[in-house]
Amino acid sequence: MLSSVLVDVFVIPVARDRYELYCEVAPNPEAPAEPRPSGVFGGLRHRFALMLRAAEERQHRHDHAPAPGLAGRVQDRILAWIAQRIAEQRLLWNLRRETSAVAVHAQDMAFDRVLTIVRETLWRDYERHQRWMIVDGAAFLITAIVLGPFFLLVPGVANLPAAYFGFRAVGHWLSMRGAVQGLNRVTWSGRPCPPLAELRDLVALTPPARAARVHDIAARLRLQHLSTFFERVTVRHATL
Repeated sequence: MLSSVLVDVFVIPVARDRYELYCEVAPNPEAPAEPRPSGVFGGLRHRFALMLRAAEERQHRHDHAPAPGLAGRVQDRILAWIAQRIAEQRLLWNLRRETSAVAVHAQDMAFDRVLTIVRETLWRDYERHQRWMIVDGAAFLITAIVLGPFFLLVPGVANLPAAYFGFRAVGHWLSMRGAVQGLNRVTWSGRPCPPLAELRDLVALTPPARAARVHDIAARLRLQHLSTFFERVTVRHATL
């Protein structure tokens, strides 16, 4: 179901001439559960949606207590890993359901430049997720076919390698759909945001000083996970 509610997409400066797109959308606990679709891929997508919902609820609960027992700890680790993947691909997954969005940008940027950055980033993301969907989809098929008979002989033990690659393949597919939606069907508008310009020169600071500044900006913008996102993308760009 498509949404007509405007979603804020922040055009984050991660260096003097580099930008990344970022958004935060709180999960809706009252959203109706989707019916289980048929077919192998439909089943994977349904399980993927259930894991996402559980991981997002866990991520937004500040009073989360560790689950008891080995199985509970394993589940906690899996949900924490999924929550990190959600943080990385939240924007594209949410764009699948949007028809309009606001590009929130530094006040010294013209909207034409902002829109160019948005479109270039979405196209780059589409190509990257397309490549990895093929790789992880092939790995899923190989692990499911080769390892499947072994796990059938061990009751109660899941084929974790196949589940891992299946999760990644579905995630990349959903990201591709979000990128296409953002490129072809989303109507973009702009909104200047002065605090974003302060992020440009933070890469040169020491990690503790940078973290403190980013945390302050994130608090002003009411973006709970911006600090983690900014640190991750600045480290990634530094290694390019």
